[in-house]
Amino acid sequence: MPSKDIITSELINEAVNYDTHHEQIADLFERGRTTNEDNRPNMLHYTKMYLQRARRWEKRGKLNVDLIEKLESFPREMIWLVLNEGWCGDSAQTLPFINKMAKVSDKITLKIILRDKNLDIMDEFLTNGAQSIPKLIALDKATLKVIGTWGPRPEEAYKMYKAQRTNPDIPNKKAVENLHIWYAKDKGKSIQKEFMELLDEWRDDS
Repeated sequence: MPSKDIITSELINEAVNYDTHHEQIADLFERGRTTNEDNRPNMLHYTKMYLQRARRWEKRGKLNVDLIEKLESFPREMIWLVLNEGWCGDSAQTLPFINKMAKVSDKITLKIILRDKNLDIMDEFLTNGAQSIPKLIALDKATLKVIGTWGPRPEEAYKMYKAQRTNPDIPNKKAVENLHIWYAKDKGKSIQKEFMELLDEWRDDS
């Protein structure tokens, strides 16, 4: 469990919505900068790819009918707080779908903060000891109680990537390429399936 009161109303008020977050990433990139000021050429390249991939899913990504119906009838007011950086490959592939989900429901508010400016929060929500992003923290809107989390990627992708990273015959670059090929073929189906289950878990305190 996270430390008491680590997520405050002040933090939520300072967090930004998806469109503002995307605009900030794009503005920084135009000025040769990244969200965490690691402005090396490779990080700028990752930022460029982030913007391209995110825009593609913003235009082409579709939510399935069952998920839309579940979101439209979702009864609990929640905040989905996401830790992110504008060069994260997994975020580019998943955050557009999370935003689409939040927009369907009038009970869900999506807010985004930068990981490297909020490491105290990130360290409360590690994935197997790593500061992996994106990390979504589902909060009760009234109390800011942590209801659950999701991230950094769909379980199937997580297992595939982990297996390839630990395989000495597969270079890291190839493992990353294979991960993005998986995302392109999956078309957001896996994250939507996982959120179908999570929404059932998160609907109430019982």
